[in-house]
Amino acid sequence: MTDSLLTPAKALAPGLYLVSTPIGAARDITLRALDILGAADVLAAEDTRTLRHLMEIHGVALNGRQVVPYHDHNGERALPRLLADLRAGKTVAYASEAGTPLISDPGFELTRAARDEGLPVFAAPGASAVLYALTVAGLPTDRFLFAGFPPAAKAARTAFLQELAPIQATLVLFESPNRINQIFDDLVQTHGEMRQAALCRELTKRFEEVSRGTLGELRSSFAGRTVKGEVVLVIDRRAEVRASAETVEQALDHAMAHMTVKDAAAAVAEAYGMPRREVYQLALKRGNA
Repeated sequence: MTDSLLTPAKALAPGLYLVSTPIGAARDITLRALDILGAADVLAAEDTRTLRHLMEIHGVALNGRQVVPYHDHNGERALPRLLADLRAGKTVAYASEAGTPLISDPGFELTRAARDEGLPVFAAPGASAVLYALTVAGLPTDRFLFAGFPPAAKAARTAFLQELAPIQATLVLFESPNRINQIFDDLVQTHGEMRQAALCRELTKRFEEVSRGTLGELRSSFAGRTVKGEVVLVIDRRAEVRASAETVEQALDHAMAHMTVKDAAAAVAEAYGMPRREVYQLALKRGNA
């Protein structure tokens, strides 16, 4: 392990420091993050009250420094000020409200602008709801995709989930607790009810809950239930099904007996994990035979 940039603790190299903060338990802050917060010339935060409170808990003094708010709604005003501080050779620490900056949190525009100007950017890694959920969900972690928040509108959300369904990786989604019933309905429709999944709620907090099962089981378990707190959904990849040409042809014949060619091809492609275009062309040939 190499030495930290913080040796001694207050010798910060000029640049932008992206500071990860706890997602629940305040003690999940890292020592390096506390060193940066204590030594930076300029402090910026997605939520200034949250950062001030975190610093108070850990005895990190402001020493007359202001905390500059920087979030999605004031970026145009705050970004020029923070870039000016960086150009002047100051150290700027930016902290998310909870978790790792840029992971469904603000900070991307600031980081990109600093990089575009050749200004140094560092990160103090720490808590992340994505990694925590992957750790406790009990699903494969050799390959995963973090897809953020699904769209709120029904049609857009369905299209979004359909695009994710064939991806051979464990999926991680954030979701509002108010839309849990809707997202499970849509996931069963687009991914099938037998896909393994986990709903992770209030991670690292007092009422932490991890519910595991198939999508169908989780939908039934949470039906009509009021859910509180931040929610992370972890969904297993689709099981690989290897089918012979004869099996696919028989499945198409059966499906086309009561479905359109397009719908039959889509259903068989989904069932056997095959490209829709390939199955559709086969369906057209069998329909014309």
